[in-house]
Amino acid sequence: MNSMKLPAWMPNMKGGATSMAAPVLIIMLLGMMILPLPAFVLDLFFSFNIALSVIVLLTALYTVKPLDFMAFPAILLVSTMLRLSLNVASTRVVQTEGHTGGAAAGKVIEAFGHFLIGGNYTVGIVVFIILTIINFTVVTKGAGRIAEVGARFALDAMPGKQMAIDADLNAGLIAEDEARRRRSEVAQEAEFYGAMDGASKYVRGDAIAGIMVTTINVV
Repeated sequence: MNSMKLPAWMPNMKGGATSMAAPVLIIMLLGMMILPLPAFVLDLFFSFNIALSVIVLLTALYTVKPLDFMAFPAILLVSTMLRLSLNVASTRVVQTEGHTGGAAAGKVIEAFGHFLIGGNYTVGIVVFIILTIINFTVVTKGAGRIAEVGARFALDAMPGKQMAIDADLNAGLIAEDEARRRRSEVAQEAEFYGAMDGASKYVRGDAIAGIMVTTINVV
């Protein structure tokens, strides 16, 4: 039995689960945009989204080198898509069940609404507008600019770093294995900053979509 080979069309069981995780996750996120979700499921997903954001933030703060958190661009894209799916799902619930009360879209949204408004709708609206402006013009735009500049400088410095590695190797200062490791590190660094540049554009689009969704819900 151990010598039996699987057919070519059948995925390997050792890596099949890992290779199928990302497509299944994307399909689930797309399904959240299409299929209606009950309020308690939205509460679970919103709680998971907040916990995931805190974990990613703490991990990024305690990361010394960018290569120590190579999965950050992919996690950023997945978490952004999760937030978009939650926005669409909550909008559907608000439009269909909003007349039943403030908890129609879940207790999490209701709690955030009460916390932001604080019993005064005028103050709540003003604070919300200020937070939206800060998020879009300062945080999102600033992060996108930082990612863009970092990617450009990383790509511009890549030939110089490669030449420095070759010079050290020719001079006998480093061995072939060390040179190979440094070249791989330089390539991974350029790939990381390039992925961050693309992810920042995706996050900026998510901020614009969030503003549109909130405006539609209010109207």
